[in-house]
Amino acid sequence: MGRDLSALFDPKSVAVVGASDDPAKYGHAVAAQALRAPDRRPVHLVNRRGGTVLGRTTATSLAGIGEPVELVVISVPGPGFEAAVDDALACGARAIVGITAGFAETGPLGLARQQAIADRVRAAGAVLVGPNCLGIADNTTELYLASDRFAPGGIALLSQSGNLALELQLRCAPHGLGFSRFVSLGNQADVTLVDLIEDAARHDATRAIAVYAEDFGDGRAFAEAAAAAGKPVVLLTAGRGAASARSAQSHTGALTTSADVVAAACRDAGVELVATPHEMTVVLAALNGGRRATGHRTAVCTDGGGHGAIAADAAEAAGLAVPELGTAAQQRLRTLLWEQSAVGNPVDLAGMGEQNPHSYGDTVGALLALDEVDSVVLTGYFGGYSAATGGLGGPAAESGTAGGGSALAAGELETAHQMADHATRTAKPLVVQSMFPDAPSCRTLVEAGIPVFASTEDAARALAAMTVDGAAGPHGVRPLPPAAAPLRDPGYHGVRTLLSAAGVPFPEAREITDEAQLLAAADAFEGPYVLKALHLLHKSDAGGVALGLPDRAALVTAFREMHARLGAASYSVEAMADLTDGVELIVGVNRDPRFGPVAMVGLGGVLTEALHDVAFALAPVPAARAEQLLTGLRTAALLKGVRGRPAVDLAAAAAVIERLTTLAAAHPEITEIEVNPLLVRPDGALALDARAVLA
Repeated sequence: MGRDLSALFDPKSVAVVGASDDPAKYGHAVAAQALRAPDRRPVHLVNRRGGTVLGRTTATSLAGIGEPVELVVISVPGPGFEAAVDDALACGARAIVGITAGFAETGPLGLARQQAIADRVRAAGAVLVGPNCLGIADNTTELYLASDRFAPGGIALLSQSGNLALELQLRCAPHGLGFSRFVSLGNQADVTLVDLIEDAARHDATRAIAVYAEDFGDGRAFAEAAAAAGKPVVLLTAGRGAASARSAQSHTGALTTSADVVAAACRDAGVELVATPHEMTVVLAALNGGRRATGHRTAVCTDGGGHGAIAADAAEAAGLAVPELGTAAQQRLRTLLWEQSAVGNPVDLAGMGEQNPHSYGDTVGALLALDEVDSVVLTGYFGGYSAATGGLGGPAAESGTAGGGSALAAGELETAHQMADHATRTAKPLVVQSMFPDAPSCRTLVEAGIPVFASTEDAARALAAMTVDGAAGPHGVRPLPPAAAPLRDPGYHGVRTLLSAAGVPFPEAREITDEAQLLAAADAFEGPYVLKALHLLHKSDAGGVALGLPDRAALVTAFREMHARLGAASYSVEAMADLTDGVELIVGVNRDPRFGPVAMVGLGGVLTEALHDVAFALAPVPAARAEQLLTGLRTAALLKGVRGRPAVDLAAAAAVIERLTTLAAAHPEITEIEVNPLLVRPDGALALDARAVLA
């Protein structure tokens, strides 16, 4: 069930320590907000000098209140914070909101102070938000302990930035969106982002969870909580662009960035990852109504060819499809529209809306009713007629239609209600892009839960967020397996032995140190042979790999030349694999400090880093998900067979991916492990090289 945060969001009483009459102090703003609902619960103001604050008599200490207080907000100078926490616990506080800064964000000493405080709070059975936070608010319980008001609604906003939270509120207002809760995360010394997501998932009034986070703490737990929430989770984060491991010793480590890790975690957990506050607002507006498309087939309805073409391009760029409608569907639309209308998709009213505004609603309703359509976007001038008569500056007021403007406006408003009625009778999403998003007819749609946007790309992004992709996610976050016995030998053959025991197939091989052992290895299995110099990070780059050696003589010659040049301590003699009709892949796992083991699969071999055709997922990766990763590569056509080549055995490759990623997840001492290349042929998969790096 997670932690009990009831005292945090619906306390029986509240005290603000550090309440002030000075508007420049945060204790003033919080106290003013706390007093907005004085009848819901007792609100006590504490100021060590006494007197009055905001016209209310203050207590000089928590003990001076004379009764227990369940939630205490502390906004005092840093040196007095620990004493205030102790006083709060002594008076029976079950929840503390720490506004005071100067802890983990200042360095190791501040972190130590913070940890000691959190330990005391937990030992007392209480919870602490912060320190270094900007407060909390819960509109459903009339708890106002932040400096600003948040319009009521269904979004739980969990943010590490106060200013971004305020921007989101301003951006959400035109879409009719409000907030069930707001929590400033602060330093997460005790109550974490994961705790808050789990609690918001249980909160009946919360329909979606919006997160701005720079520090996930336990990123894996974040992904697991989001996947289990049962409600949309939208994430905005920063600092994803830098490479996470410049000193990586494998291709997997070198190619895995923080951005890849976060994106992989979000895909697996079903989290909508956004890049800006604007995009977050678009996605929240899209998810607010609860409608979801179960397929990618989008119908575009427009009153102008240009808008239709641009909307179709934007939809396809967002991962949707705009297929031509079938013959029966086109015939049905012909009965609703006039001769010059286009009915293939995009469906273009071609000016009919100006003659009959109801044609918008009739066409949208018909499209929503088609089995071959999963979602509809209406784009263009709709809203312009009511905008003109509503004083919003619509061009109809300046055109030849101005005389009939009031009739057109009335018709447009009627068809807005008609579209809203159509939308309520289906689970299919309807999204509108309008040149006049603030027009009365568009506001009618917004009030009915139909998202309206000013830009085409926003409408397309919204539809993408409303589309449930059964093939690509969410995939869930598999639990980590129990830790296995640590790998002691990270050398080439030690790693091969570990992987072989897990079911990863390799060619026959022997480790040798001299020519006598070389000849013994050649007698153990038939050629052709491969010779590898071991203990080199990139054997191929150093000339430490000789392929296709046909017999013992060629093997001996290659060994003498390579040993004279490289002087390696040991070598590996291996059976040469049949490369016919094969494709080389890379499969690896890099252990991220926040999200744990992260798998990478892609096109492998010596050109791995140059081609950079890779995909990521949280490890362990089940075989079915592994196949999806492979078929989603840019070069996936190579796996399916091209120019007369047969398709390779994807199931065999996926099985190897599952085995390797499961093994890596069970070995926390391994920071990087990879098989490169993994040769996949029509008749199976074979690992040709492997590497592991210990922590």
